[in-house]
Amino acid sequence: MLALVSRDQIQLPAGAVVQLPATWEDYLALRQQRGEGSIPRLKYRDGEILLLSPMPQHGRDAHLIANIITTLLDQAEQEYDAFTPVTMDLPEESGIEPDYCFYIDHWQAVSGKRRINWSVDPPPDLVLEIDVTSYSDVNDYLPY
Repeated sequence: MLALVSRDQIQLPAGAVVQLPATWEDYLALRQQRGEGSIPRLKYRDGEILLLSPMPQHGRDAHLIANIITTLLDQAEQEYDAFTPVTMDLPEESGIEPDYCFYIDHWQAVSGKRRINWSVDPPPDLVLEIDVTSYSDVNDYLPY
């Protein structure tokens, strides 16, 4: 089982991506050890965990593009729900952390919920994923 002694020891240089063979239980343990923070970013797929330490460019780009999306939605007077950070997981199959999730057509299905059950609730209508390190793969979102 993978173990991190403390959150302070989960330090990777900006832009670093670490790929480790792991089980779903390892992924859950790392998420729990990381706590409510969002760094390092964690992803689980096909028996491996990927850890990413985002670069400043990542956060700036995500913020800018999310603002463009919300401005367009507001201009169109479109109801929506948007949030970040968020962890999407399907037990034993996938765990990903997109930069932003937007519920547009299905905003009422998640509005006011404290937790989303990714096995039952609809997936986001739009996810924003900034990738400056080749960490992301569009195929990671297919199970949802």
